[in-house]
Amino acid sequence: MEQFEPTIVAFCCHYCAYTAADMAGSMRLEYPPNVKIIRVPCSGRVDAIHIMKALEKGADGVLVAGCLEGDCHFKNGNVKALQRVTALHPFLEEIGIEAERVQMVNMSAGMGGRFAQIATEFTEKIRELGPNPAKAGASRLAAS
Repeated sequence: MEQFEPTIVAFCCHYCAYTAADMAGSMRLEYPPNVKIIRVPCSGRVDAIHIMKALEKGADGVLVAGCLEGDCHFKNGNVKALQRVTALHPFLEEIGIEAERVQMVNMSAGMGGRFAQIATEFTEKIRELGPNPAKAGASRLAAS
């Protein structure tokens, strides 16, 4: 049996997290290739519906990556993003999706190593959780 490889969607703010991901690549730091990066102007622009759509479309885990607290280019977008992610956790649990599948992280543009480390650790955590239950339910429905 081959090992489960999770699909991770990372919503990365343009100014910090996306730049950190780019720096990780420039530094030739390895992180799992199954981390799909979506650049957003600010992590505060990531709404619960975006996270839910990513899960519905097959993501096994979702990272929302923003600037360091107090360092957001749009004043407090990262704080709003954290509030949204935190508010989404009870709903996810209620519908049978582990809250650990959605995580908010903060980093500065110069933290390429941190991006690679977080991407690797998050992928490993999701690998341990197994496939997204919503994805499994969708494939069962399609088969019937």
